Amino acid sequence: NFLDVGGGATKDRVIEAFKIILADTSVQGVLINIFGGIVRCDMIAEAIIAAVQEVNVTVPVVVRLEGNNAELGAKLLDESGLKLIYANGLSDAAEKIVAAVKAVLINKDTKVLVQGFTGKNGTFHSAQALDYGTKVVGGVTPGKGGTTHLDLPVFNTMKDAVAGTGADATVIYVPAPFVLDSIIEAVDSGVGLIVVITEGVPTLDMLKAKRYLETNGNGTRLIGPNCPGIITPDECKIGIMPGHIHQPGKIGIISRSGTLTYEAVAQTTKLGLGQSTCIGIGGDPIPGMNQIDCLKLFQDDPQTEAIIMIGEIGGTAEEEAAEYIQSHVTKPVVGYIAGVTAPKGKRMGHAGAIISGGKGTAEEKFAAFEKAGMAYTRSPAELGSTMFQLLKDKGLV
Repeated sequence: NFLDVGGGATKDRVIEAFKIILADTSVQGVLINIFGGIVRCDMIAEAIIAAVQEVNVTVPVVVRLEGNNAELGAKLLDESGLKLIYANGLSDAAEKIVAAVKAVLINKDTKVLVQGFTGKNGTFHSAQALDYGTKVVGGVTPGKGGTTHLDLPVFNTMKDAVAGTGADATVIYVPAPFVLDSIIEAVDSGVGLIVVITEGVPTLDMLKAKRYLETNGNGTRLIGPNCPGIITPDECKIGIMPGHIHQPGKIGIISRSGTLTYEAVAQTTKLGLGQSTCIGIGGDPIPGMNQIDCLKLFQDDPQTEAIIMIGEIGGTAEEEAAEYIQSHVTKPVVGYIAGVTAPKGKRMGHAGAIISGGKGTAEEKFAAFEKAGMAYTRSPAELGSTMFQLLKDKGLV
C-alpha cells in the first residue's frame, strides 16, 4: 500500500495514516519516506513518535528523513526509545524494511536485554550471543544497576534498561522461582519479545504469566519456558543453541525439544537447505507461543519455503496444529513426534511429555498428521532427508 500524507502533515494526520495502513492485516511493515521541504523533518519525527505511541504498532517501522532539519528529526527518533529503524537514504530504507519483515520475530537489528545478566548462565550465553553478532545491549540484575558486565550496562529494572537501550527483546536466565516476576517486569517494560530459557518453572506461575500477558501484553510474544530459544541464522541468536550449526536458508523449524531442534538444524544445513528462523517453544504444559502461533508466522514469512514441526507425546497441541495446517498452511510441512515408545503415565523428560488417560500418544499424533495430508517421519535421523524429498517431489529443489 502507498499513502501520501501531504506537505501539511500534522500529528493527527500521521496517526490517521498509521490507522489506515495497519487496518490491512496483510501489512508486515511500514516504510516512512520523508523529504522535508515545506514540512520540517523534526515536526514529522514528532508526529511519528506520537502516532506510534498512540496506535498499537506491532510491525517493523523504518523511517527515512531527508531535507530541512533531518538531523534534528533523526535525533528525536533515536531518543524516543521507540522501536523505530532509522535509514540513511531511500535505498537503505528499502533494504532495511525488507530485512525487517523477512525475518520471523528477530533479525540483525533486534536489540536484546538479558535478565539474570551477571549470573553464571546469563554470562556464558550472553558472551556466546555477542560472539555470534547478536545486538545484546545490556542486562538486568537487581542491586547491580550502574555497573558494567561484558562491557555492557547493567540495570536494576527492565523499565530502566529499556529506557536506556531502546531494547525490543529480552531473554530470561533467572532461577525458576523468580521467572514469574521477571516475565511481568518484562511485559510492563514494553518489549515485544520475551524468551524464557529457565526450566522447572512452576505450572501455576506460567498460568499466571500467560494471563498477565494476555491482559497487559499489547502484542508482546512469549517463547518458553524450558526452551532453547530462537535464532535467525547469521543475524540474531537469543538462547542456548549452538550457533555454528545454523545456516541462512528457507526451512522454518518449530520444536518442543531443544536437542531435536539442533538435529533438524544440522541435517538441513548439511543438505544445503538452511533455516529461515528456528523457534524452540519448549516442552512444558503451559508454553508461551505454541505450534499454531509459529505456523502463522512461517506461513506469512516470505523467506520460509517449508516447515519442520517437531512435537512430543502429551496433550493435543500437535493434533490442533495438524488441523490448522490442513486449513491454513500452503507451504510443505514435515512432522515428527518424540516419545513413540513411551509407556502411559510416565513423564518423558519434559513436564508436558506424558500420556494421560490414554490421550496424547504418538500414534494419535501421527494419525492427525496423516489426516492433514502432512509428510512425516518416525525417525529423527530422517528429518532432513524427508524434507529434501518432499521439496524435490514438489519441484522446489
